[in-house]
Amino acid sequence: MGFYVPNTEKQQREMLMDIGLDNFDELFSQIPEEVLLSEGLDIPRGMSEIEVAAKTKEIARKNRVFGTCLRGAGAYRHYIPAIVNNIVNKEEFKTAYTPYQAELSQGILQSIFEYQTMICELTGMDVSNASVYDGAVAAAEAAMMCRDRRRGTVMVSATIHPNVLKVMRTYCGAAGAKLMIVPMTEDNRMDLRALREELSKEEKIACLYVQQPNFFGILEEFDGVADIVHEAGAKFIMGCNPISLGILRTPKEYGADIAVGEGQPLGMPLSFGGPYLGFMAAEKSLMRKLPGRIVGQTTDADGERAFVLTLQAREQHIRREKASSNICSNEALCALTASVYMAAMGPEGLARAARMSMENAHCLAEKLTEAGLLIDDNAEFFNEFVTEIPESAGVSCGDILAMLERKDILGGLPLDDRKMLWCATEVNTISQISEAADVVRELLSDNEKEV
Repeated sequence: MGFYVPNTEKQQREMLMDIGLDNFDELFSQIPEEVLLSEGLDIPRGMSEIEVAAKTKEIARKNRVFGTCLRGAGAYRHYIPAIVNNIVNKEEFKTAYTPYQAELSQGILQSIFEYQTMICELTGMDVSNASVYDGAVAAAEAAMMCRDRRRGTVMVSATIHPNVLKVMRTYCGAAGAKLMIVPMTEDNRMDLRALREELSKEEKIACLYVQQPNFFGILEEFDGVADIVHEAGAKFIMGCNPISLGILRTPKEYGADIAVGEGQPLGMPLSFGGPYLGFMAAEKSLMRKLPGRIVGQTTDADGERAFVLTLQAREQHIRREKASSNICSNEALCALTASVYMAAMGPEGLARAARMSMENAHCLAEKLTEAGLLIDDNAEFFNEFVTEIPESAGVSCGDILAMLERKDILGGLPLDDRKMLWCATEVNTISQISEAADVVRELLSDNEKEV
C-alpha cells in the first residue's frame, strides 16, 4: 500500500534537519549512482480533475460489454440482487483493503465471522479463513499448508485451470518444493491409473489438488480418490465453483481435507478481471495452518456475544521463520460482498441459480450440437463444456467468435483452432442461446456450400 503525502519545501527541510541531513541526495546516498535517475521521471504533466475525468472516460470507452456472454473459464456472469451493492456500498463497510485494528469494530468482525460461517456451510468444512487474494492464491496456499519436513511434493491434476497451475508452480518454486502433474486422459479427465502409480512410487507427496468441475467443465469421478491419497499419507485438496455447490456434492462429501475456490461468482461482476477473492476452508485439524485472518466468536466481560481476531498465523505476529504463510491481508470488501450475496440468495436461491445455470448450459450444448459442432456425449458437466469444429467444416474458432461479436455475443474461450470452452449461467435466456446457435449454424452451412 502506498501513500501520497504532500509536504511544503519548508517541511521537507525541517524533516531533513531532524535526521541530520542537508539534502535529499544524502538521504539516498546508499543507492548506487548508476541506478539513480539524473533527469527525473519521464512522466506527463499533472492534470486537473476535469481532465482526469475526461481521460478516464476515454479509456473506459475502449472496454466492450457484450449483451450476451457465453464464456466462463474461471470468471462468470451471474445475476446480482440489488440489495448486494446497496449494502456493500455503505460508507461503514467500503474499504477494498483489510481493516486494521478490526477489534475496534464489532460490525466488521461480525461480517467476517458470518462470511466464514457461510463458506463452511457451502463447502461442508469445519473452519474458514477471512479469504485470500484470489482463487489461484487459495489453491497455492492450501498446498503450502500441507507441506512439512518429510513431505514436500505437491501433486496437481492436469485438468485444473491453467492460471491456477501457474500460480502453484510459482509458489512451489519459491518454496523449493517439487510440483508433480498427474496427466489427463484423452477425454480431459485425471488419469487415475497414473495417480495410483505416482502415489505408490513417491513417498514425499504432501497433497493432491484437483478441481471439480475441472477446467473443461467436466464433473470427474472423484469417489475414492480421497482414500487413495490418505492411504499414501497425503492431504486431498479440492477446488470448486461456489455456485455449483448449491446442487452438487460438497468437498467434504468427497473426503477433501481442504476446499478452495474463486469467490467471484458470489455477487461480484466480471469487473475486467477483479478484484476478486479466494475462499479457503479446512478440516478442524488443519485450523492452525490456515493463512491470514480467522475471526472467532466469544463473550465479553458482560457475557454478551462478541467477536475477536484469533489464530493469526501471520508473519507480522510471529517470528518469520515460524510463519506458515506471508498472507497478511484479505479482500475484505469482496468477502463482504460474497456474504451479503449468500445471505440474500439463501440455500434455495443458490440452488436455483445453480440449477438454472446447469439447465441453460445443457440447452446451449444441445443447440450447438444441432448447429454442427461436436461434443463429448459421455461428459457430465455443470455449466461449461467443450465443443469441437468438424475437420470438414473449414472454419476456425476465430471465425465463429468474429461472427458472434457482430451480434453482440461473446462466444466461448478458444482452446485451439477447433476446440472451444462454452459457458451458460442463469442470466442467459433461451432466445440468446438460440441466436448464438443460429450464428454457428449459418457459418458452418455457408462454408459447406462454398466447399
